[in-house]
Amino acid sequence: MLIRETHIVPEGISAVRIKDYGLNAFSLLKSRKSVTKAIKNGEILIDGKVATTSRFVETRQTIEYVDLQTTPPQSYELEIPVVFEDNFMAIVNKPAGIEVNGNKFKTVENTLSYNLKKSTESDALLWPRPVHRLDYSTSGLLVIAKTRTAQIQLSRQFEEREIKKRYRTIIMGEIDEHGEIFTPVDNRKSHSEYQFVKSVKSLKSGILSLVDLFPHTGRRHQLRVHMASLGTPILGDKLYGHAENMLKGKGLFLAAVELNFTHPITKQPTNIKIDEPEKFKTTLEREESRWHKFN
Repeated sequence: MLIRETHIVPEGISAVRIKDYGLNAFSLLKSRKSVTKAIKNGEILIDGKVATTSRFVETRQTIEYVDLQTTPPQSYELEIPVVFEDNFMAIVNKPAGIEVNGNKFKTVENTLSYNLKKSTESDALLWPRPVHRLDYSTSGLLVIAKTRTAQIQLSRQFEEREIKKRYRTIIMGEIDEHGEIFTPVDNRKSHSEYQFVKSVKSLKSGILSLVDLFPHTGRRHQLRVHMASLGTPILGDKLYGHAENMLKGKGLFLAAVELNFTHPITKQPTNIKIDEPEKFKTTLEREESRWHKFN
């Protein structure tokens, strides 16, 4: 049995059945139908015991979404950059255009055994497992657990918002030097912070701005929704942007570039960061060069 996600019920929760609460607890379960199915399959545990659909959740309970699969998946032999690795965990640079996990064969999870060394710890997982998600179109730092202890501790840090993340993006338009956004996402409280880096003039887009984003909550598509809510959608965002927001073959300009967290075993403060994808630099340089050429 492997833990896919862990959730600790916060204060103020009462009289809610797990079949209704599970949708808010787990990002991997995207509908009430999938929550109900997971419960009936015995994949939802409350304080270590298999939940039933009629079970009520209570404050401070630990709810786990587990994977009962005991056979490692078929390895997808795709090389992905390994930014950090030890015997307990790893951090990889997820390419854009690939799912983290799921029912498909071509997922990041299925590449991990090909790219990472197997842990020699006594509680080593049968295969390395991601402990959070990045959207299909988003690239960047993805945290991987190689042992059960690391998986539990890292999942807890994500759940309690102890892991600080920085994303880099290119948006269409101008933005203040610094600001915060509290626009609800899917009718749930959401909070993001942004920091302006620089901007260039563009013949096609008017102005393009390079921005750092700091999510303080973890709603699906939160950063994309928040930037669009300011009237400055992320470049390449087909879902929340506009037709003129697309650059052929370039995809979404959003990358997870920095993580600050406590190592799950050594308890040492850990900072991991990478540069944004090369397409960020080349796009800004090209757009600025074209603008100067015709002005």
